[in-house]
Amino acid sequence: MYVEVGEKAPDFCLPDDSGKEICLKDLKGKWVVLYFYPKDNTPGCTKEAQDFSEKLEEFEKLGAVVLGVSPDSVESHRKFKEKRGLKVTLLSDVNKEIVQNYGVWQKKKMCGREYFGVVRTTYLIDPQGNVVHVWKRVRVKGHVDKVLEKIKELSGVDQ
Repeated sequence: MYVEVGEKAPDFCLPDDSGKEICLKDLKGKWVVLYFYPKDNTPGCTKEAQDFSEKLEEFEKLGAVVLGVSPDSVESHRKFKEKRGLKVTLLSDVNKEIVQNYGVWQKKKMCGREYFGVVRTTYLIDPQGNVVHVWKRVRVKGHVDKVLEKIKELSGVDQ
């Protein structure tokens, strides 16, 4: 089950792409864009990370932190960032604890076979730590702009 709008965002501490621990509770007072993606270096995930990286300064001007989460290792994230020139912070959830807590670890189907994996989902968490918007089963094209618009709308910044 997804974490829904109005709920407190489940806290977590995960290592980032440099091995440094990032905890949600330490980000109180900031908007947090928490986007879950299936795998480093796959076409959709690469495009999404590049789009967030491209607009990172705009998010930061709005007081927002962008965090990408996948079950890939810290080393995989580090190589992914270097190879693709990414600026976003990527968090490693190798134990799949956080993807399960947020309800994005789900049964998927591809080519007739079923397996568990991350369903591309983005959570917008307000400065008080509450989930204020959820994008489920995200289509990458145009997604980052929608997230930016939603932060502007909710924070009262002129578009």
